Amino acid sequence: MTSLRDAALKSKAWPFEEARKLLKRVEGAGKDHVLFETGYGPSGLPHIGTFGEVARTTMVRRALNVISDIPTRLICFSDDLDGMRKVPENVPGPAALREHLQKPLTSVPDPFGTHESFGAHNNAILRRFLDTFGFEYDFISATEFYGSGKFDTVLRRAAERYDDVMAIMLKSLREERRQTYSIFLPIHPETGRVLYVPMKHVNAAEGTVTFDDEDGREWTLPVTGGHVKLQWKPDFGARWAALGVDFEMYGKDHAANTPIYGGICRALGGRPPENFTYELFLDAEGHKISKSSGNGLSIDEWLTYAATESLSYFMYQKPKTAKRMHFDVIPKAVDEYHQQLRAYPDQDADKQANNPVFHIHGREVPTSDMVVPFSMLLNIASVSGAEDKGVLWGFINRYAPDASPAANPQMDKAAAGAVRYYNDFVKPCKVYRAPTDAEREALEALRDGLRSWQGEVTDEALQGLVYDVGRDRFEPMRDWFKALYQVLLGADQGPRFGGFIALYGVAETADLIDQALTGQLG
Repeated sequence: MTSLRDAALKSKAWPFEEARKLLKRVEGAGKDHVLFETGYGPSGLPHIGTFGEVARTTMVRRALNVISDIPTRLICFSDDLDGMRKVPENVPGPAALREHLQKPLTSVPDPFGTHESFGAHNNAILRRFLDTFGFEYDFISATEFYGSGKFDTVLRRAAERYDDVMAIMLKSLREERRQTYSIFLPIHPETGRVLYVPMKHVNAAEGTVTFDDEDGREWTLPVTGGHVKLQWKPDFGARWAALGVDFEMYGKDHAANTPIYGGICRALGGRPPENFTYELFLDAEGHKISKSSGNGLSIDEWLTYAATESLSYFMYQKPKTAKRMHFDVIPKAVDEYHQQLRAYPDQDADKQANNPVFHIHGREVPTSDMVVPFSMLLNIASVSGAEDKGVLWGFINRYAPDASPAANPQMDKAAAGAVRYYNDFVKPCKVYRAPTDAEREALEALRDGLRSWQGEVTDEALQGLVYDVGRDRFEPMRDWFKALYQVLLGADQGPRFGGFIALYGVAETADLIDQALTGQLG
């Protein structure tokens, strides 16, 4: 019998493909652990992209743990030494922050009054965010990393190899930017602001930089100890060199910078990590999702309607393909996730290694207690006008008498989410139409068949009745199902109709048809 490790070594699942690259990288390298990194800019709140990056990195980490016994570590690095470029509009008393523009975020007072700085406040939110989803990580603050001396060796090397690192950067800059660019950003000893000024002199032997501030005064500062920070692109590569990062993934918008990051890492004596570039998410109109524009889904919005695992499932799927991330992807993600959960226990190791739920949960894959698909719950909510999950449980218990909120917590959460989803997105868009003459005759036949039904109340048996009614009346058969959805549910698509009848009720469906035939639904 094939073991999971043997299956993983040949699996085409993308986390295992990345893990095998990592294993080749570290074999014989003398490292005592493999280091994964994700970066975070603490100027704003964590968002769905933050979740996706950490979740996907964790999937690769978990995959490596299957094929190798070498320890792993995940670092979440916060660039909280970055200067505050603009005052956020969504904080208390924003006017009071203007005097702190260009200061490191960890030197800006916390407008919420809960932490020692604005950077510390946002870092706390990030950590709480990651902890909520159970991610295992070590947190590193750039302020602490620079100030504690942990970065000093690489910073001195950056001064020693200043011309080499500058040459890498200058090739990527426009002519006017080259005139004033420096990889070093000094932090003014008096104002505390991060300065974007050219260097007059870099003393490699002393490890210092000399520059004029904005008032024309000359200063000389050590590059070590948090007196100077690196521009963000050099910081990327220098961080790889200083920490010994083995793996980092980021969005397609970083892809063009990969040679820059890698070149700087090598110039500073490091070995660039394995990289994985994922495609960006798109909104309903196909535009890139942006924090600043607020288009697309937020993580709170997703979790209003569905569990975290469904979001992880969505993140797992085809990360190198651009995907629409809008509300209408949620029902499909929920149902496909539970389909994979149900399949997992009976799969052999090869199929389990390719099953998304392994990469979401690792070896502790839970059991699905969803006795009714999420999409079916939406249809039941639609025809019943459900305002709370208790209404749906009435139908669920008819279909599965042994199910209960206590015994089926996933089902219970899905029922609550389905009611919210229905009322927010389905109900406002429902459009019923009257049946054609041919459809009316078929609906009457289906209603009569339901009124006289003596067979088993099962999905398959009732689906057979629906087929029998439509088979001799519609060509192609999809026109029959389209009519059922549009006339009875006010939608263009719907569930397997036999399953809908079994859940909603035979007599209730016959009554629903009567309501449609008499124009009561529209």
